Amino acid sequence: MTRILVLATTTGYQTRSFGEAAERLGVELVFATDRCHQLEDPWQDGAIAIRPSDEEASVAAIVEAARARPIDGILAVGDRLTVVAASVARAFGLPGHPREAAAAARHKRLTRERLHAAGLNVPTFVSPGFPCVVKPVALSGSRGVIRADDPASLVSAIDRVRALLRSPDIRAERDPSHDDILVEEFIPGHEYAVEGVLHHGQFHVLAIFDKPDPLDGPFFEETIYVTPPELSPVEENAIVSGIVRAAAALALRHGPIHAECRVNARGVYVLEVAARPIGGLCARALRFVVDGGPSASVISLEELLLRHALGESPERWRRERPASAVMMIPIPRRGVLRGVAGVDDARDIEGIDDVRITAKMDQLLVPLPEGASYLGFLFARATSSAEAVGALREAHHALHFRVDPEVPVLTGSAMRYNPEHD
Repeated sequence: MTRILVLATTTGYQTRSFGEAAERLGVELVFATDRCHQLEDPWQDGAIAIRPSDEEASVAAIVEAARARPIDGILAVGDRLTVVAASVARAFGLPGHPREAAAAARHKRLTRERLHAAGLNVPTFVSPGFPCVVKPVALSGSRGVIRADDPASLVSAIDRVRALLRSPDIRAERDPSHDDILVEEFIPGHEYAVEGVLHHGQFHVLAIFDKPDPLDGPFFEETIYVTPPELSPVEENAIVSGIVRAAAALALRHGPIHAECRVNARGVYVLEVAARPIGGLCARALRFVVDGGPSASVISLEELLLRHALGESPERWRRERPASAVMMIPIPRRGVLRGVAGVDDARDIEGIDDVRITAKMDQLLVPLPEGASYLGFLFARATSSAEAVGALREAHHALHFRVDPEVPVLTGSAMRYNPEHD
């Protein structure tokens, strides 16, 4: 049986999607996750328990498990495990990103240094002036990213990020990178995301996403991704060229790539080149068909990545036309989710492909910059990108979320909110 090792966090949205793709392909997935190693297979899925903070022990655990279940391909989902995945690929002699490249790609300051050394446009990150952006160097999804426009707001932003990095869920990762904060120049302009695959050093673009909602701060919560973007061939080539140069500067070589950039009159500024695929359920906005083949041969991004992990080139696959989009439903305010209404109305809107509410009832909702999740996802397909975006906005308007204030904790005769709920 052909086996693919998937390294993922236990809270990842995508593991089920990869399981569905593997079943269609007829391959076996072996998961390596950051679960408790002292419990005997609590989820009954045969996963290998690893600790991303202990890279050497994690690699050793995987190598030992592979004696009984040999591995034919490797794929990392999420930022935290890309470095371990690279080391495992090297241990097995399988193609993948170099370990040092994966480490630089998930550390924002190291990324800036390497891109700057390669002559690319990067935000100034030494005495940047105002406005500037404060961000943790090893968190993703805009978590902890705050704009500051003056000295007072800079001090406030740094204090807020430091408090976030001291929170129990982040300290539990035992990642020394969480002791660092990056302050860099705010780059105005329009933001895009690029999904692609490096195949033995050759970059293949899978999709370019426009982010139609402005991301100017003070926080940077992403909402809508839509593809294809309304770009001229010259503009599109400039973005792709910037991503290719950035990936080369980081020495990334083989595996999925998710990149973010901003474009303004000064050119393309590559903000991130992650050695992983797009996160959450956003991958469901992408489907692929064989170039020139029958439209019935439609596969998911997860299936394409599994095929690539087994050695297949992505060259013959192209994104299904015409336009598709996803909205990450933002959290309106901090509080406890008590109810959701309008889901059926949202699904009935023309162009809406799916509605997925991923937040759970009675869950404490925490918005950015401290939060790390969304209420759910809306998906749309239409004849044009503008129509797809319009469908998402209409569907979002149809949804109504009941969010109650956070339950106070009694302390003697006083009442206060429990900060540990953060």
